[in-house]
Amino acid sequence: MIEAFVFITIPLLAWMIISYNLLVRDKIRVQAAWSDIGVQLKRRHDLIPKLVEAVKQYAAFESATLTTITELRARSEHSDKVTEISETERALGSELKQLLILAEAYPDLKANQSFLDLQLNLTDVENHIQYARRYYNGAVRNLNIRIDSFPDLLIAQFFRFQPANYFQADLD
Repeated sequence: MIEAFVFITIPLLAWMIISYNLLVRDKIRVQAAWSDIGVQLKRRHDLIPKLVEAVKQYAAFESATLTTITELRARSEHSDKVTEISETERALGSELKQLLILAEAYPDLKANQSFLDLQLNLTDVENHIQYARRYYNGAVRNLNIRIDSFPDLLIAQFFRFQPANYFQADLD
């Protein structure tokens, strides 16, 4: 009787420990990946005032676009929810593309080395955001699958693991 108890209890306990640790690992990967996105968004947000200032010198009448970009940057920095940041960053990316399109109408601005450097840096940051977003969304997918898959969902529910939200910003 004791042998049957040990034969059942030890593997069950081992499975519970392994399942819990895998859930924790996946949760930490999501947090680390979100941190990486935060770093890249910070880099982008640091470039925006410089880009806005460079454009302002050549295209003063485009102030509505510049104001919108500044407001979206501030809104993104003060949000702490993935879904809100996703929406704001999607709008910010769209406005930045619009700003670069507007810059095409100003030959002096397009020839300005400072603006060209900012444009190159922004492109680099956008690529890094895209890579970080893909990694984050992959980590979210893995965590969410584990939380929703039997038998791990039993441990996830018991310890109240929550699914994570995808970062949906269209930065391509």
